[in-house]
Amino acid sequence: MASAESNHVDHVVELMERDLSPSSSDAEAVSEQTTPLLIQAEAPKINIFTASYPRRKPRDEVTRSLESETSSITQFILWVWCGSRYSGLLCMTLSSTIYFLMEVLSSNFSVQAIPLFETAFTRCTIILILSYLWLRRSEQPLFGTSQVRIILFSRALIGYMSLSSFVYCIQSLPFSQAIVLNLTTPVLASIMSRIFWHEKLKIAEIAGLACSFFGVLFAFQEMLALQGHLAKAEEGSNANSNGFSHIFAILLGLFSAITGGMTYCLIRAGAKASNEPLITIFSFGLLASPVTGICTFIFEDFVLPGFQSILLMLVLGVLAFFAEVMLARGLQLERTCKAANVLYLEAALSQVWRILALSNVAASFGQLVGCFLIVLSFCCTMYIGPDREDMG
Repeated sequence: MASAESNHVDHVVELMERDLSPSSSDAEAVSEQTTPLLIQAEAPKINIFTASYPRRKPRDEVTRSLESETSSITQFILWVWCGSRYSGLLCMTLSSTIYFLMEVLSSNFSVQAIPLFETAFTRCTIILILSYLWLRRSEQPLFGTSQVRIILFSRALIGYMSLSSFVYCIQSLPFSQAIVLNLTTPVLASIMSRIFWHEKLKIAEIAGLACSFFGVLFAFQEMLALQGHLAKAEEGSNANSNGFSHIFAILLGLFSAITGGMTYCLIRAGAKASNEPLITIFSFGLLASPVTGICTFIFEDFVLPGFQSILLMLVLGVLAFFAEVMLARGLQLERTCKAANVLYLEAALSQVWRILALSNVAASFGQLVGCFLIVLSFCCTMYIGPDREDMG
């Protein structure tokens, strides 16, 4: 039995030695066969089929270029939002520019007459949805503390009163008169901030507001005179018309401007108290969206918009959301007087666009003087910059 085991072991060892020890002649043969193949791989022949051409960029380079462009845009937005001591004024400038862009799109691409309350309902609903998604994504509270809720409710209520009275005013008055009444809002906002929040009003800031408002009067002087004569002629031809409705519409326009000024003050207070400007926008949409929807069916006939009108309303609603975001952020960072003065930039851009769009009609002297005064006031406001106590 022992001899059998020894024979078995010897047999296994003998097999392992045969497998693991190849002869030297076989190794030389293998090396001779593989050496020419290696030499051919090191020096391949190049022809038109094997040469590489830069027909398209690699995916890594395209991804890097897109990331660099996206990062530059993100850095610019962050710089405007909170990266500069001029962030408050820059946000207000961007808000005015977006409102001007909305005006251009509305006047150029409108193909269907949509009632004002229906338009307001669409914009308020879009603002409500986008602000809610923004707050949920950033994990911010929707209402804040009890003290902030009082400010937010006041902002929503007074803001809707300003919106509804402006809608009635623009339906009852000539367009230029309604716009000029609405443009008194920055001046009234500065007065309200002085009365309620005891903000300082410097001589340079008062002069800037006065310069901007006189610029508005100069810019709309010709339009005010023309539409005023047309309104008088229409009243003279209509025997049933009286001056009471016109006076009531003017008073309601002033009421809209006063409540609009109060809204600016409440936006600033709510944004500073909650440290989140989006909360003020969400609270307004939460109240204004259902109320404007009810007013749409009570006071106006609902008009089913077409595809192009729906697309335009959606685009304008998204732009209105970003304009409101920049407005709230600017009021949070900057004092009301300086922030409100920047809003007159929209009127100057609107006049410049009308001059360029109507190239066959020469610009009036009042338009040029008005635009110059508004731009001068805007440049002085940006040059003076924010106060040092507001830079924190």
